[in-house]
Amino acid sequence: WRTQDRDVYLSVPVAPWEAELGGPIEVQTPGGASVEVTVPARFKPGRKLRLKARGIPAATPGDLYLELQVVLPAAHTEAQQQAYRTLAKAFAGFAPHASQGV
Repeated sequence: WRTQDRDVYLSVPVAPWEAELGGPIEVQTPGGASVEVTVPARFKPGRKLRLKARGIPAATPGDLYLELQVVLPAAHTEAQQQAYRTLAKAFAGFAPHASQGV
C-alpha cells in the first residue's frame, strides 16, 4: 500500500490470462472489506483501476487505485513446461525485447 492524501495505491498481482482475458479478482480495501473487481480484457501494465470512495475512510473518503502487475507462474512439472512450449509456439512472432534493439 502507498497513500497520497486520502487515496490509496495498491499493487495487485494477476496471472497473464487474467490481464489478457479479463475477469473478476478479489481485493481488500483499506476499510477491511473484500470487494470483487472485474479486470477489463487486454489490461496493459501501467494502467490503473480506480475504485471510487474505497480509499482511506473519512467524511470524504479517498479512492483506491489498483496497479495490476502481471506475474508469471513457475513451471515445476513437465505438463506446465509443455504448456509454456505450446504458448511459445502460439506466439512465435512475439519478441518483447525487440524494441530494446536486442
